Amino acid sequence: MSSVVVVGAQWGDEGKGKIVDLLTGYADYVVRFQGGNNAGHTLVVDGKKYVFHIIPSGILYQDKKCMIGNGVIIDPGVLLEEIDELQEQGLPVTPPRLMISERAHLIMPYHASLDQTKEAALSKNNKIGTTGRGIGPCYIDKVGRTGIKAGDLLDDALFRDKLSAAVEEKNFLLTRKFNAPPVVFEEIYKKFQLYRERLSPYLGDVSVELDRARKLDQNILFEGAQGTQLDIDHGTYPFVTSSNTVAGNACNGAGFGPAHIDSVVGILKAYTTRVGAGPFPSELFDQVGEQLQEKGHEFGATTGRRRRCGWLDGVVAADAARLNGLTGLAITKLDVLSGQDSLKMATSYELKGRRLTAMPSNINEAAAVVPVYESLEGWKEEIDQVKSFDDLPPSAREYVRRIEEFTGVEADIISVGPDRDQTLLLKNPFEK
Repeated sequence: MSSVVVVGAQWGDEGKGKIVDLLTGYADYVVRFQGGNNAGHTLVVDGKKYVFHIIPSGILYQDKKCMIGNGVIIDPGVLLEEIDELQEQGLPVTPPRLMISERAHLIMPYHASLDQTKEAALSKNNKIGTTGRGIGPCYIDKVGRTGIKAGDLLDDALFRDKLSAAVEEKNFLLTRKFNAPPVVFEEIYKKFQLYRERLSPYLGDVSVELDRARKLDQNILFEGAQGTQLDIDHGTYPFVTSSNTVAGNACNGAGFGPAHIDSVVGILKAYTTRVGAGPFPSELFDQVGEQLQEKGHEFGATTGRRRRCGWLDGVVAADAARLNGLTGLAITKLDVLSGQDSLKMATSYELKGRRLTAMPSNINEAAAVVPVYESLEGWKEEIDQVKSFDDLPPSAREYVRRIEEFTGVEADIISVGPDRDQTLLLKNPFEK
């Protein structure tokens, strides 16, 4: 039995979905442990594109069990729409193939209203770049002990009491502070009665199920969303998401003991991208940045927003190795760098005469750092049909080796194209 955690090593959008899809072939369970439908995983299998927002991408495999852990926050309408879309594509999403933790919190209509009105009220320079889907307000209610959990749907009296109190409070904020329309209790209650009918068969205790699987020597894959620099504690705060995205939260977000985690794979794009506002030291504003954006098809899977592009930030990669305890790297989109005469990797930052080797916690300093680059030789050959590491161009192999050397973490996987079979598996993290 092995338990493997997959996390993003940058600002998200590193290609975790594809790597999870690959590793799912060796797993028995696939577990999503944090985030909400502000995240998206895009997979291309046999030329067919699938986009996942809440359901673990392991659902593509008919013989795997997928879990949505307690650390995930769920918009029931979005989840059911995703279930329906996948079933229309011939992928049955039924219990027990999918289990939802009774302890996962629900995104309510008033969360989205507050998210959008609050973001709209911020000045241009202070906007976070939230997706407006209610993620932040839902997590606020969770830590404020006023949230509504998925399991609450099964207790009508409890649900009504919680909803009534929440509607009263949120309408005060919406109407008095933001001058926005109120939400209506009866409309929400009726809608969630319908959600209860459809979702109740999926609800269960994910922690207990995973412990049972562990004791039966089953392989478990934990699927993270977003990336390390979007972590609420360790990222470029406040331009972050509302949950802990680092590997340690796989245990909190699924109810799984940390002693049972065997390896942590960090997904590292061969260059760097970021969606939304916030510091981005290696961002490019020239033709190279445009080339990376176009060749890499850098648009958000969930929002469709254009991703900002830049050279590989080794400081960010090294931060990810430290914060997650990475045991392996999955380097994605290496093929996008084909055609560049030379490449750059930021190996440190300069700030007012100081040399920094980690992202500063002060957001103003993070925005002011100047990357110190190391130049590496590029390659002209297209590599999307390469089937082994040794068949890569010498400079591409050297680029990978330099990343390994700088981060202190070996590459387990290299992706050279969007399709499932365009992946080089150098070391299987499930094989101890």
